Amino acid sequence: MIEKKVIHTWKRISLIEENIELPNGKKITHTTIAHPGAAVILPIDEDGHIVLINQYRPSLKKWLLELPAGTLEHDEPIEICAARELEEETGYSAKEIYPLGQVTPLAGFCDEIQYLFVAKKLNKTSRYQCDDDEVIEVLHISLAEVEQMIINGSISDAKSIACLSKAKLCGYL
Repeated sequence: MIEKKVIHTWKRISLIEENIELPNGKKITHTTIAHPGAAVILPIDEDGHIVLINQYRPSLKKWLLELPAGTLEHDEPIEICAARELEEETGYSAKEIYPLGQVTPLAGFCDEIQYLFVAKKLNKTSRYQCDDDEVIEVLHISLAEVEQMIINGSISDAKSIACLSKAKLCGYL
């Protein structure tokens, strides 16, 4: 019987099958996507606009409007990941980055935790370096327009909607 078996690994993500015992005593074989975690960043520019990215997502075969985000590197502190991803995907650094907590996006089959941040006092940098599989356009959109885009479905990315909602509830927007 399988104790724990890595079925496939890609980048820093693995598909793992293991035997587990549920709290009710039932024993099952469960498959989990093991993920190191990610940072999601809500950048707010000096005019109060939200910096969004329009990113082509090969899995969906379409463009997705979303907040900049990215996967943790090996043993990387989450705040460093947030700052790195912000700069890599948008070409901005931030003098102020505030943590907003975390969300669990796919708890039924993935152990990923997404850490949410607000970034303010942005500075344009010379660094804008996408990964090989990233095609990104950077946009500055007013909060009212972003909210309308969520309502009409133009923005459907769950991590972005969660981060924007949390930031608004916490008084950052």
